[in-house]
Amino acid sequence: MALLLCFVLLYGVADVTRGLSITTPEQSIDKAKGETAYLPCKFTLGPDDHGPLDIEWLISPSDNQKVDQVIILYSGDKIYDNYYPDLKGRVHFTSNDVTSGDASINVTNLQLSDIGTYQCKVKKAPGVANKKVLLTVLVKPSGTRCFVDGSEEIGNDFKLKCEPKEGSLPLRYEWQKLSDTQRMPTPWLAEMTSPVISVKNASSEYSGTYSCTVQNRVGSDQCMLRLDVVPPSNRAGTIAGAIIGTLLALVFIGAILFCCHRKRREEKYEKEVHHDIREDVPPPKSRTSTARSYIGSNHSSLGSMSPSNMEGYSKTQYNQVPSEDFERAPQSPTLAPAKFTYTTDGITVV
Repeated sequence: MALLLCFVLLYGVADVTRGLSITTPEQSIDKAKGETAYLPCKFTLGPDDHGPLDIEWLISPSDNQKVDQVIILYSGDKIYDNYYPDLKGRVHFTSNDVTSGDASINVTNLQLSDIGTYQCKVKKAPGVANKKVLLTVLVKPSGTRCFVDGSEEIGNDFKLKCEPKEGSLPLRYEWQKLSDTQRMPTPWLAEMTSPVISVKNASSEYSGTYSCTVQNRVGSDQCMLRLDVVPPSNRAGTIAGAIIGTLLALVFIGAILFCCHRKRREEKYEKEVHHDIREDVPPPKSRTSTARSYIGSNHSSLGSMSPSNMEGYSKTQYNQVPSEDFERAPQSPTLAPAKFTYTTDGITVV
């Protein structure tokens, strides 16, 4: 009885091993952003697997907030790859004939949103099998910059820094000296794998060319730095030069402001003078000439008048001269006053 039971168990195990199975082990894959990820899924069929072949790839996003979603499907001798919008046009079977036992896929132009667990399911009734692949997308270190933070003078303290512009953590750093003896100064050895090296009491022996390499699981980047430790500069002369330069700049600015102020005052004075001249313009010639001709005609007639009608004339004719024109008419320097004579009571008056 025990022998029969062992035979049944062995037969069952052997039968299972001959059924559909995925030979690719579960694994974890790390790839860089922008690259192509190959997700393997190779299978074998058993002699009793006679049903239609269905192959299905699903994704479980890393945020755990979305349910498993189909990204590509093979069924009824057709391929369907428009299920998952985030991977549309970026997921393909690697084999032109998936019935040959290769259901592997490629995911191109990887993005950080592609991180997740991918599951390959193969079904050919009555056999069913599935395997999972964990895909991690990382960013390569890039844009790394090396620089000195501080004054590179003998006796000073400063820092050597290595900073990548981008790169997924964790990052590893490695400093190297490329010139002279190519040996890092002994005080720096403890910080050779750090992004920052603190330099204390610098000496000229520290001068040279250094490199910093930044690495993570998907790539690396490097930068170079030239360190020149020099004697201390004449700080007193530098400060004095800065003060003199500042004073000269202030004097120059003051001169410009003074010239501008003076120019404005001159323009204002010219405008005022021009305005005064326009107010002193003499009256029109037509009115002046009218007044002169009127007075001249009266002068000519006064010479022939007798004393008897002199009084009437003075009361009537002179009152006819427009007072406004007469007051405004300028006196001519060459015009002699009219002369007339008359006799009264035996006395001749000129």
